Amino acid sequence: MALLASVFVVAACGLVYELAAGALASYLLGDSVLQFSTVIGTYLFAMGLGSWLSRLVERQLVAQFLRIELLVGLVGGLMPAALFAAYNLMPHEWGFGGGPAFRVLLYGCVLLVGLLVGLEIPLVMRILKRHFGQRYALKELVSEVLTFDYLGALVVAVAFPLVFVPHLGLVRTGVFFGLLNAAVAVWALVLFRGELRRWRAHALACAMVLAVLAAAMLGAARLTTWAEDQFYGEGIILRESSEYQRVVVTRSGGGAGGGSSIRLFLNGNLQFHSRDEYRYHEALVHPALAAHGAPKRVLVLGGGDGLAVREVLRHAGVEQVTLVDLDPHITRLFARHELLAELNGHALTNPKVRVVNADAFGWLEQHARAIAAGNAAPFDIVIADFPDPSNYALGKLYTTSFYQRADGVLAAGGWIVVQTTSPLVARRSFWTVVATLEAVGFATWPYHALVPSFGEWGFVLAGRRPWPGVRALPPGLRFLTVEGMPALLQFPPDMARVAAEPNRLSNQVLVSTFEEEWGKVR
Repeated sequence: MALLASVFVVAACGLVYELAAGALASYLLGDSVLQFSTVIGTYLFAMGLGSWLSRLVERQLVAQFLRIELLVGLVGGLMPAALFAAYNLMPHEWGFGGGPAFRVLLYGCVLLVGLLVGLEIPLVMRILKRHFGQRYALKELVSEVLTFDYLGALVVAVAFPLVFVPHLGLVRTGVFFGLLNAAVAVWALVLFRGELRRWRAHALACAMVLAVLAAAMLGAARLTTWAEDQFYGEGIILRESSEYQRVVVTRSGGGAGGGSSIRLFLNGNLQFHSRDEYRYHEALVHPALAAHGAPKRVLVLGGGDGLAVREVLRHAGVEQVTLVDLDPHITRLFARHELLAELNGHALTNPKVRVVNADAFGWLEQHARAIAAGNAAPFDIVIADFPDPSNYALGKLYTTSFYQRADGVLAAGGWIVVQTTSPLVARRSFWTVVATLEAVGFATWPYHALVPSFGEWGFVLAGRRPWPGVRALPPGLRFLTVEGMPALLQFPPDMARVAAEPNRLSNQVLVSTFEEEWGKVR
């Protein structure tokens, strides 16, 4: 049973290294689907190669298993830390920022760890067969080993995103499971003491690996801090991990009026800069609300920072704002953190605002059913303030299916407005969103605004009645004016409409188009 328990631990550790490599690649290189697919494919290939090579191991099976456990624990456990450090230390000409050299290192580590993990299970099976072959038939041993192997993988697959990463972070999670691999080696050292040659040498190797990993665990927080300081390049005032993402807030001097400026990053991607976020949020919110005349119920999808809600609340006639954001960590942070709550004008604690932490895709369907049953009211305005469609999880929020669901909660005569990436950098992506809204039956009014931190940025207003334009705006705006609004609807030749097919759940063409266009400027 003890050997079978080791199979459980070995399987858990092996899957963690795979997940950590995929998460790290997504965090540093973007496009989570591509990174996870290539990392998992490389890892599984290496495991298959390791299993095939295990046939060459004929003698001293326990000693070889012990050495492999130590190597897996050392290489796999330190892999996230090493990749974080390499990403920041590699000079520009050798692939800094996710260039070729970093990718070679990434996939080299994945290959090596996968190869070692692939050697483990065949060796365990042979050790079990040698020691317990008289008691159990081969088919029973194989069944038991694979059962514990798959069970370990299941447990860690659930615990990795829900427990380990939010509480330990990627670096310490890797080191923690490296220590578990080393613990299996120590257990093998004790259990098979009588048949191990050079027992003291093996014991010294175990002690050295444990010491290295323990030191890495103690220094993990410092390494993560250093790596993020290098990556973000300015003072970090907050760094936390939620169930869904890494949250980093930075502060630097040189803001308007000589004060400090704040930036929010989610998984390394800039979400706003306090120096000019007002341009983005004024352009996102007011063309729809000001033209409506008397909006009372407003739905904000995404936008957990509360900055769009802040702009909605400038309209005195608004009676209720519902904010639907997936991550409760973000909404709590921007409601309770003094500096961040000040940025959104304490909008998330306003009595008019109701915060719902849910997946917007499913929540829209539920609310539409509630409206149909007479248990809820539709919204006058729907504001979709999601991150750009850099992966399929986000891309579904820009599909015909999503906009049909949004239409189901929209009141007659209401409008939906969508942030729609840069029409200059990602021209086809921008017009793909326009075509997607039109495929649902909406009339559209695309427009754009210059946001210095992002460049030329695009938005789309959509509805089923003519948009009358903006005749009046709330007081206190710093960017948007009635006189300047018509210019935002004009697109010069380099941003003018191009042919684009709608983005559907069945094809998700927007994700590949977005990655292709933004990949040219990285």
